[in-house]
Amino acid sequence: MDILELIGRDRMFFDADIHAHQDELQEIISSSSFLVLGGAGSIGQAVTKEIFNRNPKRLHVVDISENNLVELVRDLRSSQGYISGDFKTFALDIGSLEYESFIEKGYGYDYVLNLSALKHVRSEKDPWTLMRMIEVNIFNTDKTIQQSIEQNAKKYFCVSTDKAANPVNMMGASKRIMEMFLMRRSREINISTARFANVAFSDGSLLHGFNQRIQKRQPIVAPNDVKRYFVTPKESGELCLMSCIFGENRDIFFPKLNENLHLISFAEIAVKYLKQLGYEPYLCETEDEARELVKVLPEQKKWPCLFTESDTTGEKDFEEFFTKNEELDLNRFLNLGVIKNGLQVEEQKLTRFEKEISSLRKSKKWSKEQIVDLFNFMIPQFGHEEKGKYLDSKM
Repeated sequence: MDILELIGRDRMFFDADIHAHQDELQEIISSSSFLVLGGAGSIGQAVTKEIFNRNPKRLHVVDISENNLVELVRDLRSSQGYISGDFKTFALDIGSLEYESFIEKGYGYDYVLNLSALKHVRSEKDPWTLMRMIEVNIFNTDKTIQQSIEQNAKKYFCVSTDKAANPVNMMGASKRIMEMFLMRRSREINISTARFANVAFSDGSLLHGFNQRIQKRQPIVAPNDVKRYFVTPKESGELCLMSCIFGENRDIFFPKLNENLHLISFAEIAVKYLKQLGYEPYLCETEDEARELVKVLPEQKKWPCLFTESDTTGEKDFEEFFTKNEELDLNRFLNLGVIKNGLQVEEQKLTRFEKEISSLRKSKKWSKEQIVDLFNFMIPQFGHEEKGKYLDSKM
C-alpha cells in the first residue's frame, strides 16, 4: 500500500533534513545509550527503528504491551538484523513498582524518550478514563523526568500533539498541561518535545480502522468535513529523533506542512484507499444500509461507505502546530519548524493542579465537570465544547 499517495504527497517530508544531518546523527547515536518508553506503539516503534538503524551503544525499550514488544523485535530481526550494542525490551508499566525497580538499576542512559500516551479524543467520554489520561500524559511524564534527572540522563524527550495548540478537547489540553510541567522540569534537565500531525495508519487511528474494516468485511465510515495533516510512521520517528538529538532546552519541533498542499479529509483518503485495493466506493445514506450492502457489494468490487459530517465532542475544526504568541525558528531546518520557549514556570498553577488531582484520586470520586473546571483554570483560553455525543456512539 502506498501511504504517501493516500495522504496526498509524492515524497518523504524530512528526507533533506535527515540527509543534511546524517553524519552527526550517526556519530551521536552510535556513541550513546537510549531508553525508549512506550516504544512498542506506532510512534515508539518508528523511533526505536531510527535509533536501532544507527547502532547505539545501548537501546532499551519499555512498553506495557507484551505482544507489541514481541512484534517489534520480530520486525527488527527480520529487517535490520542485529546491532553490536545492548538491545533489550521490557514489558513494564512505567507507573508501576516494577518499573521503579528497573530504572533504579542505573543503566546510565544518555537519552530518555517517552512516547507513552493516551492519545484518543474519545478517552474523555467518562471520568475514569479521563483521569487515567491525566495520570499517563501528565504525571507519569513528570515522574519519569524526575527519574531521568536522578539517573543523570543528559536529555529527555517526549511527544506532545498539534492539539495542544489552542486545545478544544481534553486530550489536547492534557498535553498542553504536560508542556507546562515540562517547563518546570527544564530547570534541571534539557527537555525537548514535538507537536505532531496525525500518523497515518497508526494503531487505533481511523485509517488503521480502515484495514480492520476490510479484514472483517465491514463498511468504511469517515467524516467528510474534517481535514487533517498526516505524516507516515517513518516520518514520525524521524521527527522525534531530530527533536531529541538536536532540540535545545524547551524546544518544540513541528512539521512545516503547507495548508494548501497537505491538508486532506478522511473521506478523501478512504476513497483512495479503496481504489488501491481495487474497490469502488459506494456511498450509503445510513448505517443500516451500509451494514446490509457489505454482504453483497464486495463481490462486485464495490465497498459501502458512510461519509458524514462530524458531530462529536472534541473534534477541532482545523489543525495548528503553534499559537500566535509563540516564538518560531523557521530557518534552522528545511521542513522542521521549532517553537523557542523561554523559561516561564507557572508554579502556583502547577502546585494547585497537583494537589487537586491528588485529592480527587484519594477520594476515588470525581466528575468530568470537576476536571474540566480544573483544566479551564490551567488553560484560561481552553475552548472545550461538550456536544453530548462521542465517537463510541457512532459506527
